[in-house]
Amino acid sequence: MTSLDIPALSKAKVKHYVKLHQKKFRDSEGLFLAEGLRTVRELCQNMPDKEMLVALLIREGELESDGFAKLYKGKLFSISDRECSLLSGTSTPQGIFGVFRQHSRTAHAAETSCGKPAKSFIVALDDLQDPGNVGTILRTAVWFGADSMICSAGTTDRYNPKVVRSCAGSIYGIHHYGVEHLAEELRRVQTIGYSIISASLDGKDFREFSAWPEKQVLVIGNEANGVSAAVRALSDLFVRIPHGGKNVCVESLNASVSAAILMERMVLS
Repeated sequence: MTSLDIPALSKAKVKHYVKLHQKKFRDSEGLFLAEGLRTVRELCQNMPDKEMLVALLIREGELESDGFAKLYKGKLFSISDRECSLLSGTSTPQGIFGVFRQHSRTAHAAETSCGKPAKSFIVALDDLQDPGNVGTILRTAVWFGADSMICSAGTTDRYNPKVVRSCAGSIYGIHHYGVEHLAEELRRVQTIGYSIISASLDGKDFREFSAWPEKQVLVIGNEANGVSAAVRALSDLFVRIPHGGKNVCVESLNASVSAAILMERMVLS
């Protein structure tokens, strides 16, 4: 497919979509921007509804050998090299972008999103700042079959282009929502039978747990400060990952690495 096959995106639309790099504009429009063939294709494959795709943008002269873009011809537009650079969040634009609709921003109750199952697993992020961590944890949560992900107001926006890129298109793979006060939401899910398990360096070695609660929430705290005092106060359990070897050369694990290790243990054991 070449740029001759598809119409050019209007200058007004280019300007409109560039603004999606701003959180305030993303939220007001209910849209987000994704870049790269792998990310855009995975988002399209996992859309809950075909109307979640607003526009598919291809750099002039790009050849889509797998025919992926042809499936969305009615929403397909070409963009120039300059427009590609304006839309890109990287130093080397990848030449393909998708404009998508956000999930409903309603903070659905955990029991609604999970269907009140006997067994359920939720991930909660307590003021995580690094977009790479947020995106990686989201994708890992999808891999391990988490029912939902809850994000505090201080956690990096889930629709930040860097988060979307790091989760490689998994953002439609899990129910996720933000809350103003994470402790209040966790206290609420406690009332419907969930145990709050916070990752902490002073927690109990995860190898000491022979069984895990049937309904559980894993809380991953801020990269520098850990879980907040309000969340610590209501946590049912604290868990840590033991280090190996005789000499400890690092203070702690990366937040997304810790989350992945704990998810594997809590879900698959």
